[in-house]
Amino acid sequence: MTPEEKQRLIESQTPKGEAAPKPSALVNHIDHVIAVMSGKGGVGKSSVAAMLAVALARAGKRVGLLDGDITGPSIPKMFGLRTPPGLSPLGAVPPQTGAGISIMSINLLLEDEAQAVIWRGPLISSAIQQFWDDVVWGNLDVLLVDLPPGTSDASLTVLQSLPVDGVIMVTSPQDLAGMVVRKAAQMAQRLNVPILGVIENMSYVECPKCGEHIEVFGPSHAEEVARHLGVSLLGRLPLDPQLARMGDTGAIERYHNPTIDAIAAKLLEMLG
Repeated sequence: MTPEEKQRLIESQTPKGEAAPKPSALVNHIDHVIAVMSGKGGVGKSSVAAMLAVALARAGKRVGLLDGDITGPSIPKMFGLRTPPGLSPLGAVPPQTGAGISIMSINLLLEDEAQAVIWRGPLISSAIQQFWDDVVWGNLDVLLVDLPPGTSDASLTVLQSLPVDGVIMVTSPQDLAGMVVRKAAQMAQRLNVPILGVIENMSYVECPKCGEHIEVFGPSHAEEVARHLGVSLLGRLPLDPQLARMGDTGAIERYHNPTIDAIAAKLLEMLG
């Protein structure tokens, strides 16, 4: 299909007087868009987004994962994915993982995954917008968007331009992480995007011999943070060396933790 033919197809589907939709809008049917956000880096936000995508897929849902961390993308690495997006007349077709999760990331467009992306804010925002407008996501129950930490242009673009149903805030036990995640939450609140809940990552280490929970980063502040935001604590995830190994080797789909499955179930119940 030539660009002219594509444009005629779009115009034929558009009522007079209305702006023509993007080509991918003709085939994309996404029930829920959920952003995963943190106040600072180093809390394992991308790992949580990846685990949540796997848990939702395990629950039988059609899942997509948009890597919105343009300058620090890590999602493809965790899934062992190097396949570039396919091409269709309506837009780019995201590759799928073994579990059928559709993934779009800037790293899938680079010849070398270690290549630095040194872009200013407007270019980053434009790339994220294209990942929404020009990607053929198809039929999805849930699209997760892994945002960069903090309140950057990228986060602003997603929360303002995409039909985000809600935000999940990821934090860690340190008091500093709890403080800055509240700042990120303020961004969502000011943009009238609901906060669905808080996940505390790296909350404890579980002793392999006795099962005792050892709070290596100090006592949890998760309940306090959730209470301050007026939302639920969705769950506390452990600091697990096995997760680190599987993420580093691209095998995160083989990782299993009952807490993340419970969090996914809570999320689906909230979405209805």
